[in-house]
Amino acid sequence: MATGCYVCDREAEFDRLPPRERIAYDDHWRVAHAFGSALLGWLVLVPRRHVMELAELSDEEAKSLGVWQVRLARALAAELGIPKTYVAEFGEAPGFHLHFHVVPRRPDFEPSMVGPKVFGLLGRGEDEQVSAEDQDDLAEALSARLIS
Repeated sequence: MATGCYVCDREAEFDRLPPRERIAYDDHWRVAHAFGSALLGWLVLVPRRHVMELAELSDEEAKSLGVWQVRLARALAAELGIPKTYVAEFGEAPGFHLHFHVVPRRPDFEPSMVGPKVFGLLGRGEDEQVSAEDQDDLAEALSARLIS
């Protein structure tokens, strides 16, 4: 049954999600590749229950949040050879499920893509987006790193 929340609707279909939408998970968090991204490795970390604001996280969710962010940064660094990872949460869209962007900061970024300007790589047209196949390939590689 659709709830009107994209993340919750995807969570309800968890067992049928492609690798790119269930890279890693535990009882509190799920990791997916961002859709509409022109950057391979742009991940989103989402609570597995409906949460709209950071202050609504349970103590257990909050305890593991930082651990997940660091684990994802390490996995991206190892898999993509990137020196830095951005983590961001803005939550400006009304009624939107809380999520954290975990973004690989490639060393060859132009100045126009550094810092918050990296969001220019999100919401791209289909011809500029990372393919579902490439996202799934990376998802499987990251998943293997995160399990070990």
